[in-house]
Amino acid sequence: MNAAANLSTSYQPDGICRVLSLDGGGAKGFYTLGVLKEIEGLLGCPLHKRFDLIFGTSTGSIIAALLALGRGVDEIQALYTEHVPRVTGAILPGAKSAALRELAQEVFADSRFEDMKTGIGIVATRWVSETPMIFKNDRVQAHGRTGTFVPGFGCSVGDAVEASCAAYPYLKRKVVHTAQGHDVELIDGGYCANNPALYALADAVGPLAHAPADIRLVSIGVGMYPQKGLRMRDIPSRIIKMTPGVRLLQKTLEINTQSMESLRYALFKHIPTVRINKTYSEPAMATDLFEHDLKKLNVLLQRGSESFGEHEANLRAFLL
Repeated sequence: MNAAANLSTSYQPDGICRVLSLDGGGAKGFYTLGVLKEIEGLLGCPLHKRFDLIFGTSTGSIIAALLALGRGVDEIQALYTEHVPRVTGAILPGAKSAALRELAQEVFADSRFEDMKTGIGIVATRWVSETPMIFKNDRVQAHGRTGTFVPGFGCSVGDAVEASCAAYPYLKRKVVHTAQGHDVELIDGGYCANNPALYALADAVGPLAHAPADIRLVSIGVGMYPQKGLRMRDIPSRIIKMTPGVRLLQKTLEINTQSMESLRYALFKHIPTVRINKTYSEPAMATDLFEHDLKKLNVLLQRGSESFGEHEANLRAFLL
């Protein structure tokens, strides 16, 4: 049974456009789920019933898609607990990609963008042209070329999510086949917008034409943590040469996250925003996007719940 079915509170339209933005960060998405569980409890309803737009990148795209399809946070957490350690714990790119594909097939099955219950944006990056490709479900979100708009470019939800999570070179690039007959090679959306809030706001004030005063943005990160130490005796020799690159990838995504947040503030500081992305300095909190220790991931979940508490008053004002 869908856990969201037990959440029965309903809200009347009030003219406010509520936007939820979910950062990328691999296994650190457990932190995001900790925050979202508290928000769902605050609202007393599935999140798609209160948010008009839900944007996500990489791990945030998995969560965003499931929320927009009507899933409850408890159900998403259970799926993460079952599947994410298998994806992040796999050693070679082919194995990681295969585990991600299995997750997408089991979790999303034949879901299409037409099945979404609210506005969605899933961010991926075109490998060849080095530009964003954002999978959306509604023509009204299009920035031009509305006559040829097809929800999700005609791709399945699972394919879009796989593309958004394809953290190349540690996962393989993902090729999607669009409704126009094009094969497009994609990599992780974090390379262009690991924090997708700016893209979400561009939709809200652009084609959706909401006044800035009528928008409320809730932007959730995955937390900031100390660098995870390496114990070479635990690492197979064939991937020792890759480990510095994991740190570089982590740093690249974190720089992108902070850069997008700075741009969001510079361009849309007049839009009321709650940004949740706490920084931790304790050595015990050291982790990265490929964390697969469930005990550590459970700690991230708890930290997310605690972070909600620090913003609860503002969230109440935004959402109730």
